Amino acid sequence: MAPVHERPGLFISEHLLRSARAAVVAAGPEVARLARRDAISRRDLTVTSDAQKVTLGIIAVYVVVIAILWNVPYVRWSLWPFKMLVIAFHEFGHAITACCTGGRVKSISLDPREGGVTHMVGGKSAITLPAGYLGSSLIGALLIFCGFDIVASKIASLVLGVCFLLTLWWGKRDWLTIVTILLAVGLLVAFWFIAHAEPLRFLVLFIGVMSSLYSVWDICDDLILRKVNSSDASVFAERYGGSSQCWGVIWSIISVCFMAAGIIAGIAAFPQSFAQQEEDSKNFIPTL
Repeated sequence: MAPVHERPGLFISEHLLRSARAAVVAAGPEVARLARRDAISRRDLTVTSDAQKVTLGIIAVYVVVIAILWNVPYVRWSLWPFKMLVIAFHEFGHAITACCTGGRVKSISLDPREGGVTHMVGGKSAITLPAGYLGSSLIGALLIFCGFDIVASKIASLVLGVCFLLTLWWGKRDWLTIVTILLAVGLLVAFWFIAHAEPLRFLVLFIGVMSSLYSVWDICDDLILRKVNSSDASVFAERYGGSSQCWGVIWSIISVCFMAAGIIAGIAAFPQSFAQQEEDSKNFIPTL
């Protein structure tokens, strides 16, 4: 009787063995494909295309140029139009978080010397106070990310236009705010029509780097160099404890992390060459 019970077991074992062997052979090409795909995924963060190399080089140049122009007397006024834009981002961060936390925006005013002011009623100050710096740095990181690709820059410019118009809607009716925002929108529109919007990519990239650096430098300028007591960080410290310098450093570190994340995400998402980007741009809201 024993051999009779062993034979079915042996038959089943051999059958399972053959089935397993067949499954391994059949899965071989698929495993190889997945391995190749994983290898490709790991290589996504390597800089391979000329477009990526040029973009990283331009970011480095922007960082150096902005840092120099920001601190040189008189020459620093050449950054005035772009500084007004990033101040608008800063105030937009306050405004949008106020609306999201149950508050209401009364007005926004922009000034290249004194900065911006957002007058609001209600909202949660624990969120709205850091949202100016962190909001502008987050917007900057997203713009840097989009600056790696022409089509993404087109999409970013559309969103920027909406943000600017919202700021204008909330804005205090002073000529500086109105003129700055209208010039910004006009500049974005004009760059759409140059070489299939290729220059738009570098404009978006510049605004992104400027916005990311503004959040860091403005905190340093206010809290370390000029000791301004009316900054967002000082108000936050008065209400929730800690020192303004401490909160300023924390927000600066977060801003730098946002910028680094934007660069890494741009490298991973947009490996296309200049020619591929131009071809894609021709198929997305094409212009002459």
